[in-house]
Amino acid sequence: MARKWAYLLSSSTYLPYSQQEIDQAMHELVDVVFNAALSEPFTAELVDGVGARLVGMRCTGPTSLRRTIDVLGKALLTEPELSRIDDKREERAVQLLGVIASDYLDATRQFVFTQQEDIKEALVRAGSDAQRQMRATQARFEAIFTSSPNGVAIVDLAGRFVRANPALQNMLDRTEFDDVTLFDVVDPDEAPFLKAACKDLADGWNERLHQQRRLLRRDGEAVRANMSITVLRDNGSTPSQLLVTVQDETEMSLLQGQLSHQSLHDVLTGLPNRQYFSTRLESVLRQADPDTGATLYHLDLDAFSMITDGLGRTVGDRVLMNVAQRLKAVVAGENAMVARFDGDEFAIIVQNTDTSPDVVRMIESINEELAEPIYFDGRGVAASASIGVVHQPPADADVTELLRTADMTLRRAKANGRRQWGLFDAAEDARDRWRFSLAAQMPGALEMGEITVVCRPLVRLADGTKAGFEGLLHWQHESEVISHSLFMELAEQTGLIVPLRDTLLEDGCKQVRWWNAEFTATMPLSISLTANQACDPDLVGAVMKQLADTGLDPSLLRIGMPASVLLAERGESVDNFRVLSDNGIATEVHDFGSAMDIECLEDLPATSARIASRLVERQRSGKSGLIGRTLADLIETAHLAGSTVTVDGVDTAEEAEWWLSMGADFGLGRHFEPGPIDLHDVKH
Repeated sequence: MARKWAYLLSSSTYLPYSQQEIDQAMHELVDVVFNAALSEPFTAELVDGVGARLVGMRCTGPTSLRRTIDVLGKALLTEPELSRIDDKREERAVQLLGVIASDYLDATRQFVFTQQEDIKEALVRAGSDAQRQMRATQARFEAIFTSSPNGVAIVDLAGRFVRANPALQNMLDRTEFDDVTLFDVVDPDEAPFLKAACKDLADGWNERLHQQRRLLRRDGEAVRANMSITVLRDNGSTPSQLLVTVQDETEMSLLQGQLSHQSLHDVLTGLPNRQYFSTRLESVLRQADPDTGATLYHLDLDAFSMITDGLGRTVGDRVLMNVAQRLKAVVAGENAMVARFDGDEFAIIVQNTDTSPDVVRMIESINEELAEPIYFDGRGVAASASIGVVHQPPADADVTELLRTADMTLRRAKANGRRQWGLFDAAEDARDRWRFSLAAQMPGALEMGEITVVCRPLVRLADGTKAGFEGLLHWQHESEVISHSLFMELAEQTGLIVPLRDTLLEDGCKQVRWWNAEFTATMPLSISLTANQACDPDLVGAVMKQLADTGLDPSLLRIGMPASVLLAERGESVDNFRVLSDNGIATEVHDFGSAMDIECLEDLPATSARIASRLVERQRSGKSGLIGRTLADLIETAHLAGSTVTVDGVDTAEEAEWWLSMGADFGLGRHFEPGPIDLHDVKH
C-alpha cells in the first residue's frame, strides 16, 4: 500500500527525493494512520501531522490530496489488518481522513503564506539593488565597449559614427570615422539594403537586425562580418541612435565548411555518419523508381572485439578503414551511399536500377570482398559481417522506423551464427516488437503488483496424489496471460531476472507454508531457476533469507537448475547447487535429455531429474519411433543414479499412463487439477 501511495504521489507532482526515500516516508505514514485507527481509546488526533509531512515533502500537486484520501480511504475500509475494528471502520476512517485533510490544508496555507513573504522580501531587496545596478551598468558598458574583441559602434539614425571601439578600428584599419558613415564602410552593392533595414529600425518596424555583410577596410580588402544592429531610445521610447556590433566571420566561414563536413562524416573512415545517412535515406526513398525501389543493408562485423582485444585498437581502426573502402568498392557502380554508424556497424543504401544486382548477389559480393585478408606486419586479418536487409521499403516510410527494422533484422540474422544475413519479415518484426514491449513493461508491472505467484500441483503418477507444488509467475497482461516460460525468457534478457527470483521464492514459500499449516501437511515447493539465476553468486544467501523470513523448512524446498549450466560450470552454478544441498534443500537437474546430462546426476548431489521439454514434445508428436526407447533408458539411468524423475507437460490421462509405464515418478501439466492458482484458493 505504501508503494502504491508513493507511486501515485510521484506521478501527480515532482518530489525532490529518491524513490527509496519516498517509499520509506509513505511506509512511516501508513504505520501512523493504521496505529491511529487501531488505538483504544480511539484518538483521531494521532494522525495530526500526516498532512503537514506531505506538504513538507512537496506533495502539493493538484491531485495529491485526492489521491491520498482515495488510497487511505480504501485501505482503512478493506485492509485485513484492521479487521478487529470492522464495526468502527467507517466512522474512524471518516474522522482520520478529516484530520489528515484539515492538517494538509492548514500546512498548505502556511506554505503559501511563507512563499508570499519571501516574495515581498525579495521585491524590497530588488528595489535597493536596482539603483546600484544602474550605476554599475554604465561602468560595465564602458568596459565592454573598450575591451570587446568584437567591433562595437554607436551611430546616429543617418549612419554617422558617434563612437567606435578599438576592435572595430583594427578590423577596418581606421582610427577616425569622421569622414565616413556606416553605409560607406559596407560593400557598395549591399549598402542600399542596409540603409533600408536601418530605416525600418528607426521607424519601429523592427527592434533589432542580424545580417551578414561584407565590410571594406581602408585598403579595399573585404571582411566577411556578422552584423547586429539595435535601436537605442531616449527616455525608453524615442529612437535616437543605433548600436552596431560586428563580428569578423572571415576565418569562421572557412572553419564552418570543415565543421559541417566533420559533423556529417565519421572521423576515422571519412564515411557519412548516421545523421547524414538518415537524410540521404529519406531522399533516396522519395526519388527511387517505384518498380525497382531501394535496398537498405545494415552490417555488423563478426567478432570485431577479438581483433581489438587480441591485436590492439590500432589494428582495429585500420580494419575499419579497410572495410569502409571495400564496401565502397562493392557499390562503386551504383547510386549508393556507404555509412559508418557506431563501432563496427555500417549501412548501405542502394537506389536500384534495372541493372543493379539483386540482394543475393550483393550479399555475395560483400562477403567475397570482406573475406580477403588484410595484412598487418605480416599477419593476415579477415573480417566477416552479419547483414540485415530491407528490400524496397515504401517511399513514405519513416526513416527512424526503417533503421529500427533494419537493426532488428540484423539481430535476427546474428542469432543464426556468423556471416549470416536476413531479409526483413513483417511477421517476425511484429513478434519481436511485441516481445520487447512486454520486456519493457515488466518492471512497472512488478512494481504495481500485477505480477503474482501461483502454484500448480506436482502429482505422483503411480496413484495420482499430490506430492508437492511448483511455483510459477503469473501476469495478466491486458487480455491475455503471459506464460511463465515466456516471462522468464524475456526476463533473462533484462536486469529483472534476480528480483523476479526473489518474488517467486518469497510468495511461493509463503503459500506452501500456509497450505501445510492449514491442512496439516508437509508438501514441498519446487522452484525452477533460469541460467542466469542459477549462476548468481547471491543465490544461496537469497534462498536462505527467504526460508528464514517465511518459516518454510529447508527440506520442503526443491531448487532446479538447467543441466547445460551445470555442465558448463557457468558462474557459481555448481557451487550453488552443492551448497543448497548441504543446507538440506532438495536439488533437481532440469532439461535432462542426453547421455552427457548423466554427469550431473553422478557428480552432483541431485535428488531428481526433470525430462527435457523437447523430448516431451517429440514423444507427444509421435514422429520418432526411437523416442520411447530413449526415454526409457534415460529414466532407468536416472533411477540407477538414485534420482527420481519428473515430467512436465502431461496434458491427458493417456500421457500420464504412458509416462508411468516408462518409469517416471512425478508429473506436472494440464491433466492435473487444479491448474496454476494461488494456494489460498485451493481446497484440500
